[in-house]
Amino acid sequence: MTAGLLAFQGYLGYHVVTGAFGIDSQREMLAEITILEARRAALETEIESYEHRIALFDPRRLDPDILTERARALLGLVHPDDIIIVPDDGI
Repeated sequence: MTAGLLAFQGYLGYHVVTGAFGIDSQREMLAEITILEARRAALETEIESYEHRIALFDPRRLDPDILTERARALLGLVHPDDIIIVPDDGI
């Protein structure tokens, strides 16, 4: 009986250290939490950027410069006074 209980305690002790939710796994989970929190912060910044860009297209406070810029870019139109800079592709 004593040997069986000692073996069972050894089994439990081993899994406390190396089990799926043991001490070793806890360190790995904490490292993963840190990585995921950093990724969440980056995604929140990206979301805020998109929300800001979307807010610029609000019809109640639409910025005419942004509207003109986007329309000209989509339509491929320029004014005769515009200075066009063409990037050199190395050709």
